[in-house]
Amino acid sequence: MSFSTQKLHFSIKIPIQNYKQPNQTFTNNRIKSPQTTEKSKKIWTIQYKSVTLRTKSTTNKMMNNMYKPRIVDRLLARKLAGKGAVLIEGPKWCGKTTTARQQAKSLLDLGDTEVLKQSKQMMEISSKTLLQGETPRLIDEWQTITELWDTIRNEVDKRNAFSQFILTGSTVAPQAEDTVHSGTGRIGRVKMRPMSLYESGESTGSVSLTNLFDGETFAPQPNSIDLERIAYLTCRGGWPQATMLEGDIALDQAFGYVDDIAERDIQRVDGVKRSPERTRLLLRSYARNISQQVPYSTIKADMLSNDAKTLDEDTVADYIKALRKLFVIEDLDAWNPNIRSKAAIRTSDTRHFVDPSIGTASLGLGPKDLINDLDSFGLIFEDMAVRDLRVFAEALDGKLYHYRDSSGLECDTVLHRRNGTYGLIEVKLGGEKLINDGADALNTLANTIDTTKMKKPSFKMVLTAVGPYAYQRPDGIFVVPIGCLKD
Repeated sequence: MSFSTQKLHFSIKIPIQNYKQPNQTFTNNRIKSPQTTEKSKKIWTIQYKSVTLRTKSTTNKMMNNMYKPRIVDRLLARKLAGKGAVLIEGPKWCGKTTTARQQAKSLLDLGDTEVLKQSKQMMEISSKTLLQGETPRLIDEWQTITELWDTIRNEVDKRNAFSQFILTGSTVAPQAEDTVHSGTGRIGRVKMRPMSLYESGESTGSVSLTNLFDGETFAPQPNSIDLERIAYLTCRGGWPQATMLEGDIALDQAFGYVDDIAERDIQRVDGVKRSPERTRLLLRSYARNISQQVPYSTIKADMLSNDAKTLDEDTVADYIKALRKLFVIEDLDAWNPNIRSKAAIRTSDTRHFVDPSIGTASLGLGPKDLINDLDSFGLIFEDMAVRDLRVFAEALDGKLYHYRDSSGLECDTVLHRRNGTYGLIEVKLGGEKLINDGADALNTLANTIDTTKMKKPSFKMVLTAVGPYAYQRPDGIFVVPIGCLKD
């Protein structure tokens, strides 16, 4: 990454025996004055009135070396090539800032308290000064000064050039009444989520969804991830920091995330005072109903059975809305295809977190707990599969849905692309019986779709947690362990 230079004022003390000539990027206007400590060690105090930071610091190089490429990298580059500004949205800790820094050339870090304080003052004096810097200029946690949105939009209009700004934030963009202009046509959007198993390095990526949409097949591909490892990865989640750790230390990250949501973020998202205890109850209830189509009334009843004193559905809806603004909750919309059947298509959303570790941490579960309750594990694994498929769908110009009708026919996920092509995907832990059940449901749904009014599915897949191989069945359905999948 590269950033434009900035000037700071500070003084440093260096023991004389460790003193070295300052790096040549420093300016030469320095004052040296010997001092004496209690131990009579001479200290050089070097006061830099003006210090120019390295364009690429050692810290930045280390970050680059540790950076795991993300699918959103190429999406961001593509958006920047055709928009004056791009907003990266997603939950905190998912790597938005680090990813943005790979392509940004200057930075305004509003996540820094001191920078934020000074920037708010500057907004009153000269707001455009905050936008000065080498482009693309990254404005991190921009939503802390919502007025910046209109300032950026106006500046994009005046400059009439692409790749000017990258905005990142951990809450949704302000409501329309908070801004003069929506940014349509000027500011593009990129949705970012925690890492898929392919991005974090656990999936081999030997099976490509892109290739399947192109009608290609593949020879059997080995999979080495077993059920114990999948349980661990489910609880660890796709948080970039956690993917660089192992064992209990990695698992602790999700528990810390849930604590932050309940104790701090739920209060800050829109300034409304909410109860940490009630937030925890809601997260637990959501986790108990994960990957299911349940109404708010069910969640309310579940919360009331777990010590909530008084509660109505409006309150439940308010808390869910706040968690959506924080990108913690991300339900799966219903798919509405043309079908030959007279069965009514159900339109209820399927309940999902943006990452499965939020659910396991909310319930206090670890990998062994999942292994000991395979029914619950199956639902939570589906939450992880949805996370990965959503990441891949963004790269494929698509969106993920679920299907269910009044006859009881279901399909866990449907990846529908903008060009009208789609794939039907059932999610199972594994095992011959569950795979056969998934295949039967896929074939039944495929035969129900009216292909005179819409395309037939590009492929049908049973996506599993485990299995020795990814392969194609004689009936054409692909069976793919998640440890083999990529976009």
